[in-house]
Amino acid sequence: MENIVSLKDIVVEFDGERILDKICLDIKDKEFVTLLGPSGCGKTTTLRIIGGFLNPDSGTVTFDGKEINGLPPYKRNVNTVFQRYALFPHLNVYDNIAFGLRIQKLPEKEISKRVSEMLKLVNLMGYEKRSITRLSGGQQQRVAIARALVNRPKVLLLDEPLGALDLKLRKEMQIELKRMQEQLEITFIYVTHDQEEALTMSDTVVVMNGGRIQQIGSPVDIYNEPVNAFVADFIGESNIIKGLMIRDKLVEINGKSFECVDGGFGENTPVDVVIRPEDITLVPENEAKLSGVVESVIFKGVHYEMIIDAYDFRWIVHSTKAAEKGSAVGISFTPDDIHIMHRMKQDNRDESEGAENEE
Repeated sequence: MENIVSLKDIVVEFDGERILDKICLDIKDKEFVTLLGPSGCGKTTTLRIIGGFLNPDSGTVTFDGKEINGLPPYKRNVNTVFQRYALFPHLNVYDNIAFGLRIQKLPEKEISKRVSEMLKLVNLMGYEKRSITRLSGGQQQRVAIARALVNRPKVLLLDEPLGALDLKLRKEMQIELKRMQEQLEITFIYVTHDQEEALTMSDTVVVMNGGRIQQIGSPVDIYNEPVNAFVADFIGESNIIKGLMIRDKLVEINGKSFECVDGGFGENTPVDVVIRPEDITLVPENEAKLSGVVESVIFKGVHYEMIIDAYDFRWIVHSTKAAEKGSAVGISFTPDDIHIMHRMKQDNRDESEGAENEE
């Protein structure tokens, strides 16, 4: 697939503070891409740059192979769905969806055809004459998406559109959005701070922090192979322990050596070691190199979450079997469960530089 949107060395500054720091990003045609990160990381600013609502201080924005710096939003083949749907309360469902087409002065027959297609796509057939004020939040969101898609953009930008919905409806709409994107075969660029949303819907996840891109990859790669401690900690829960890479495929944790599958870090190199909670098995204390005391046990529905106090570190463990609080246990994992990363400074792990006006 060819790139439909490319950002090269994008810099944005507000009041002397750098919000985007030389962002470089290629987005392929017909791809579902999610910009993921904490508040203030620059993801909404990046979306606004692509949509034309904000011009970068430096850098190049390319759409379909053509530079579009300075091109206003209405001249870009892009539409946006915001968290606040901005629907017209005095218009019914049909007229809300048809609004943009009427601005273009298309024939009513063509408008009717396109609106009907969109109503079918968003599962709102029969709601044409319904007042916007009589719709649920999820239905209003569907109308907003239909109104954005009816103009047949090449790229749809979505700025946290599910944020106002309850948990169950949000999960249902995640599946619906992915279905729409695959059916229409257009590019979706989605902004969220919700890791589950990103992992559920995306072909590609772009993890951002402090105005910089930390990692780009598939949901599986982002989760299983985080490039640094920030990504590992932000994408799901992680145990991030200081370690020493003795040599390739051998790492030291708490004075004990463990075989792993990573290499290329040199010898006797300080590293961060990531082990996911679900990859840890609790065994009898004498059957593991590492051991600790069960500090707490919480039932989470599909698993128990346990905190194991060991070697001045509180290990998080997820298991379908609960250990007894206060008992001594062994902490066991396989070489494949160990992920090695270059050591990050502690003050970088919590950094949330930049400030964007998230909506």
